Amino acid sequence: MEKIFAIGDIHGCISHLDNMMDTLDINAENDTLVFIGDYIDRGLDSKGVVNTILDIRKRIKNVVCLLGNHEQMFLNYYLEGRDEDLFMHNGGTNTLVSYGITGAGKKHLTVPDDHMEFFTTLQTFYSTDNYIFVHAGLRPGIPMERQHLDDLLWIRHQFINSPYDFGKIVVFGHTPLSFTTPLINKNKIGLDTGAVYGGKLTCIELPLMTIHQV
Repeated sequence: MEKIFAIGDIHGCISHLDNMMDTLDINAENDTLVFIGDYIDRGLDSKGVVNTILDIRKRIKNVVCLLGNHEQMFLNYYLEGRDEDLFMHNGGTNTLVSYGITGAGKKHLTVPDDHMEFFTTLQTFYSTDNYIFVHAGLRPGIPMERQHLDDLLWIRHQFINSPYDFGKIVVFGHTPLSFTTPLINKNKIGLDTGAVYGGKLTCIELPLMTIHQV
């Protein structure tokens, strides 16, 4: 049986990611590994997390990497020179340090080409027959093709508290509702369990609904 493994927000916590990958029994040819976004910021080794995911892509055939709001903030700052205060306020300083920034301002920051390709090609969502994977959630009542990027990356309780049925189970991260227990109900699975705040890094194995945590 082909399986999907979906991993929640990592936020620079490289040891959590390493331990998780040691835990998972993934068939490198047939299974799919989905990262739900927010690889960077707040934690101490954002660069190391991206390096590890790039290496994972070489070993596992089907790897899906979604865009998180923190990657979007980084791109706005690094490529367009905007939202600096927002980026820094949300843990961006630790990302800059992990990339070896040598002075004030982005002109002192050098991001490897393969990392920039990673950041600029992240998917906004991933859909299968039974699941929609997205970083933050979906706006209730809006068809998938009309969903706004801001909602895919930033929405919280308007989505989480809504009983709206999107026709598939929505698997998301972004909002840590618990540091130990993922949210699981009939139409939503929330994977952010606050690894960077001292909680767990969570992965769900589908369709078995098996929870893996480190």
